[in-house]
Amino acid sequence: MARKVTTVWRLRQVMADRGLFQTTELVPLLADRGVSLSREQVFRLVTQPPQRLSLDTLAALCDILDCGVGDLIEVVPVQQAQRTKAAGGPSSDTPVRRTTIRRPQGL
Repeated sequence: MARKVTTVWRLRQVMADRGLFQTTELVPLLADRGVSLSREQVFRLVTQPPQRLSLDTLAALCDILDCGVGDLIEVVPVQQAQRTKAAGGPSSDTPVRRTTIRRPQGL
């Protein structure tokens, strides 16, 4: 049986730990390191786990934030990731249970 893993993207947390709270603050810092991204691209990079990420961008983020790759990306087994999701909503692979509401006879 194959072991499945997923990643946890921690860029927003690492930024906050370093005193960077606005995504727009990253735009000029990335540009100084030769990475040209729009404000919208940087916003998505901070707020959503990237599907693809260039090594140049990853290296620039590590340099800007004075951190390692492991600080930005955590690899966790899928079962553990499902257990650690925020409470309150079903995970995307949890089946939805449907119910039927019936009125009493005569109403």
